[in-house]
Parts: sequence; structure tokens; C-alpha cells
Amino acid sequence: MVSARIQALALLPVFLTGCGYVGDPHPPLANIPSKVQDLAAVQRGSRIIVQFTVPERTTEGMRWKEPPQVDLRVGVAAPPFDSAAWAAQARKIPEAPQPYTIPAGDWVGKEVAIAVNVIGVNGKESGWGNFVNVPVVPEPPQPTALRADPSAEGVRLTWDGPPGEFRVFRRAREETAMARMSDVAANTWTDPSTEYGEPYRYVVLRIVKLDDRREAESEPSAEFAITPVDTFPPAAPADLRAAAGPESIELAWGRSTAPDLAAYRIYRAVDGGAWEKLADIGQIPTYSDRKVERGKSYRYAVTAIDQAGNESERSGAADAMLP
Repeated sequence: MVSARIQALALLPVFLTGCGYVGDPHPPLANIPSKVQDLAAVQRGSRIIVQFTVPERTTEGMRWKEPPQVDLRVGVAAPPFDSAAWAAQARKIPEAPQPYTIPAGDWVGKEVAIAVNVIGVNGKESGWGNFVNVPVVPEPPQPTALRADPSAEGVRLTWDGPPGEFRVFRRAREETAMARMSDVAANTWTDPSTEYGEPYRYVVLRIVKLDDRREAESEPSAEFAITPVDTFPPAAPADLRAAAGPESIELAWGRSTAPDLAAYRIYRAVDGGAWEKLADIGQIPTYSDRKVERGKSYRYAVTAIDQAGNESERSGAADAMLP
């Protein structure tokens, strides 16, 4: 009995030292906001458009319990550039939903620097993130009277305004955002990637090249919507040939290159009479006319028909008769 009690007392220090051990204390978190690294800015019309991502974590990787504040500033980038001198004279922009739209009129003819300082709820600051320089130019003229018309090659856009460089954007079908399609140096562009019966929306911007990397944009044109309809017939078949066989007249012609070819239509005129439709056939460019009689002359022509039902002009005529 005494021996068991002694063993239990001997084990007691082991249990006491194995539970609730307290190690070295951790240093307190600094909770310094991370810097903005993705600020982007561009002049659009009479405004400067600014967008960036507000960091969700501190420099130690901790997520904020409350969103930090942002100090967005715009000021002249006078050389030699000094961030403290710039910040002292730069204009602080009130917080607003992104993207920020800042009137550019006070800086026309100057180059401005833009940056963001993130301030945590504890008052600690990230310091200025990446700087973006924007040369501010007079407002570029906005493209006007945008129009879209269907054509055999695709949707053809035209717009008014002085000559220059332009950027075309399109939203197709159920897309939620405009996609950049092409940069052009004329007041017209044809979109070759459209499909008949599908809805599309277009806008056009004027682009002013400032240097190899930077550019200014005009305000976008009014949006134009179109659902193109195929009213464009394929080209007429070429190289029609007619040759007499033992009991038929055999026709052959060059294959149509229309991507939406559906069928060919055969026309025939007998002994100099009026043209009559003889047959509609598939996409193979040959036909055997077995409804012929000896001693009669036959003249043939062929048309191509697309999937929308548009019929081409007739091919050149070919003559034949059974011997």
C-alpha cells in the first residue's frame, strides 16, 4: 500500500510538466498594411481612370478585421522625382467605388504621378505603392455616328470623326464585358468572326499614342447593337460543261467555295425556249440529265444556294444534244 502511494507521487511531476507547458512569448504583430502593387491609370476623354487592388492582408500575412483606408494622390511628376516632395503638393482624391474617375483638366500639358498609400485601422501606413505616370493631353475627339451593317465578309463598322487610330470593342451573345477586337488606322473595320443570327454590341475609342508604352483614349462611342442576317448569295458556279452520253447529258462544274453552301439548282432550256428549273441537288458538282430526247438541243445553267436560302446568279450556259 505504501509502495503504490510512493509510485503515484513519483509520477506526479511527470504529469505536471507534460501539461500546460508555456514556451517563449511571441513578439506582437506589427499589423502594417501591404503596399498596392497593381495600380493602373489611363486618360480617357477628360478624365483619368484609376484602378487598383486594396491589399487584404498585412505584411505578416494576417487578414484585416476591418477594411483599411486608402490615400490616393495625383500630382505633377517634376524631375528629379522625390516621393516626399510629390506627396506634399499632390491632390488627395476622396475615397470612392472603383474605378476612380478624376477630372484631368487641371493637368493638361503636364505629366502626373499617381500612387496609393494604405492606412490600417491602427493608423499604420503601407507607404506609397507603385507609381504610375500619365501624360495629360487635350481631350481626344470621341468617335460618333457608329454604325454596323452585315456584309458577306462579316459585320462592317463605320464611324465619323477626324482620321487617327482607333480601338474596337465587342460584346457577343451572353458576354458581360466588352472584349478588345482590333486596333485600326481608319474609320471602318469589318469583324470577320461574326455568325448570322447572333447578337453583337460594339463601341469604338480613339487612341492617342504618347510613347512606346503609354496612350490616351477618347470617350467611347455610343454603343451599337446588331444581329446580322444572311441576305448575301454565294458566287455563281463557274466552268459549267455539258457533254452527251449514250442516253443522257452529263453536267459538271467547278465546286463552290461558299462555306455555307447547301445545294445546287439546275436550269434547262429546250430548243431555245425559256429557262425552267430542272432539279435541286446536293453539294456534289455533277448532274446526269436523263430526261432528254434525240434531235433536241439543250442549254443548261447552274446556281448555288446557301443555308439561308440565298441563290446565286446563274452560271455561264453550256449547250449539248444527243447525237
